[in-house]
Amino acid sequence: KRVFEAKGRPTDHPLIVHVSTLEDAKSWISDFPDWAIKLAEKYWPGPLTLVGNRTALATDLVTGCQDTVAVRVPAHPVAQQLLSELKSHDIQGLVAPSANRFGHVSPTTAKHVETDLADYLVKHGDLILDGGQSSVGLESTIVLITGIDPVILRPGAITREDIESTTGLKVSENSIAKPRVSGSLESHYSPKAEVILVSESNIPDEVGAGFIGLNTNQIPEGLTVLLSAPNLESYASGLYQALRHGDELGLTKIYAVLPEGEGLAKAISDRLSRASN
Repeated sequence: KRVFEAKGRPTDHPLIVHVSTLEDAKSWISDFPDWAIKLAEKYWPGPLTLVGNRTALATDLVTGCQDTVAVRVPAHPVAQQLLSELKSHDIQGLVAPSANRFGHVSPTTAKHVETDLADYLVKHGDLILDGGQSSVGLESTIVLITGIDPVILRPGAITREDIESTTGLKVSENSIAKPRVSGSLESHYSPKAEVILVSESNIPDEVGAGFIGLNTNQIPEGLTVLLSAPNLESYASGLYQALRHGDELGLTKIYAVLPEGEGLAKAISDRLSRASN
């Protein structure tokens, strides 16, 4: 309940349960098809969240009153140590959304968490566990495993191609009865500044506005460069830092060029499209 209170998060917006192993995940998800086990064995620990039919362990408050629950095995050694400590005290999982105010830009450093939640944390005597800067930068790929084929509910660093090559199945385009998941609202990941999506050939030269894109983009001199990434991995890992930096500088507009292509480019485009709404 305090997670929802701290973030200002609607209680019907489900949380992701973090556990330390695939076997632990089976305590939360009742049915694991063989292809989902293949995914978990390859990408766990890592930035992959699986959404399956819930067991009795997953309460309505965790799932947003849905019949499915989202579960992930994180790779970070600090997260793994924390989960192991909890398990030694018979705590079977930890709900862990991004540590920011709901709808705001996700944090990638402990300083970002402090900026968003310090007042609440101090009031309740809570602590920030600093594991250093986020390596991937974007939230996990979320995959629905309740059907015959995998369905991507949120794109991330683990791509459609990764999923298809691992499972031998085509990712389904089925849009019927998809459960609600973290980061799926039309407007999300938003800084105070207005995020405006532009093409590479149509970047305005506007003094006092910010720029986010790849270093192959021709950047007008008047723009403040927040991120000029050499590759997609750097674009992803630096995106949220750049959006927050724009707010720190007091910019009112940020122009962003969406990267072309599938995979990580699609995940970056997804986050920027939501930030611009």
